[in-house]
Amino acid sequence: MRNFIITVNGKQYDVGVEEVDASGVPAMPSAPKAVPLAAPSPAATASNVNGTKVLSPFPGLIKNVLVQSGNKIKKDQPILVLEAMKMDNDITAPCDGTVTVNVVKGANVESDAVLAVIS
Repeated sequence: MRNFIITVNGKQYDVGVEEVDASGVPAMPSAPKAVPLAAPSPAATASNVNGTKVLSPFPGLIKNVLVQSGNKIKKDQPILVLEAMKMDNDITAPCDGTVTVNVVKGANVESDAVLAVIS
């Protein structure tokens, strides 16, 4: 059994899906793994965020966060990897500055979610 957290119209649902092999026989059950959720950051929800917002271009899964909050970054430097439709997409910095990351690895994000702020 694999557990997923699915968001539909802004509401999250915890869903368990049973795995089957090619013959349709249920696969060996495994222990469910914890899925980290992105907690809303005050910076992400504030309407008067100081700095340049890095927005999600489409819905997807945060596969990897490549920088930490407080890091100095350069324009076009990859800051995280967003998986969508089985493809990894590097999200890069639109400018130089100090980054504040608003998401965690494993979080699902919607289009236009604030992923980071660069000041």
